[in-house]
Amino acid sequence: MNKAALFDKIEGEQFRKDSPKFGVGDSVRVHTKVVEGEKERVQIFPGVVMGIKGRGLNRTFTVRRISYGEGVERIFPIHSPRVEKIEVEREGQVRRAKLTYLRGRIGKGAMAVREKEHVTKAAKAAKATAKATAKPAA
Repeated sequence: MNKAALFDKIEGEQFRKDSPKFGVGDSVRVHTKVVEGEKERVQIFPGVVMGIKGRGLNRTFTVRRISYGEGVERIFPIHSPRVEKIEVEREGQVRRAKLTYLRGRIGKGAMAVREKEHVTKAAKAAKATAKATAKPAA
């Protein structure tokens, strides 16, 4: 057994069971556990996923939001026990793996990521039947 396979076997026990499905450009709400003294509470960090990097247990993602006019970025490990859950609010459609160009933008432009168009199977089928039954123009 080579080193990579051995690491994967050891790390496999520590992976998150409910692995979230999100991508770069998605608007997410990250629920993190924060310990203050003896109390523990959940803090929510909403924003746009700017990038995902790493492999296996070391996989991380960067979330950016605008707070009081300033851009704030946080890096979260996906498989950390401190990250309680990740909610996808909106799926974005981007053409880049890293959205570093958002750093130079201000106002609404800083959060402007095109929303993915969801076309259901029923809509595709209706469009196909309408196309097939259309009469040719004389």
